[in-house]
Amino acid sequence: MTRDSFDSCIKMINKGDEEGLRLIYEEYSTYIHAVMRSIAKNEENAADLTSDFFIKLWESSRKYRPGKGHIAWMTVIARNMAIDFMRKAGREELLGEVPEPAGPDNAAKSPEEEVIGNISFRDMVESLPSQESQIIAMKFAGDLTFREIAQIMKLPLGTVTWKYQRSIERLRRAVR
Repeated sequence: MTRDSFDSCIKMINKGDEEGLRLIYEEYSTYIHAVMRSIAKNEENAADLTSDFFIKLWESSRKYRPGKGHIAWMTVIARNMAIDFMRKAGREELLGEVPEPAGPDNAAKSPEEEVIGNISFRDMVESLPSQESQIIAMKFAGDLTFREIAQIMKLPLGTVTWKYQRSIERLRRAVR
């Protein structure tokens, strides 16, 4: 979707036309889901967050400024939503049940057991540190440039490229 067509869809949303949201959803739902999944690390939470994102997009469409980079704008919203969700989930987890100690029936898996088996590419990316998996998701799913990723994540360009290269090398080693 071009910037102009996105801007047109936002205008439609601002007039109450759901068709604008549908068009944006069809074009970007996979990308937004990848951003959410890279942070939430859970398919169910990522799906819920993706749905919530498009509701939020509908509600906050008047805040969009045409010509300012629609993908970056959506990514910032998605990333902030997922981070807020994880913070809240972390607080709730602390208040939840205390996990049972590891015993013969609840033995913790060794690092080797966790790595061995059918590991999908998604699983490998999710095993990366959070920032690195987000960079990979934005680069591959969002087709963003390193400069755009650096702006979204508020990191220096060199840091983003370095983390990307390090992540690719880690993924290569995991496949070997």
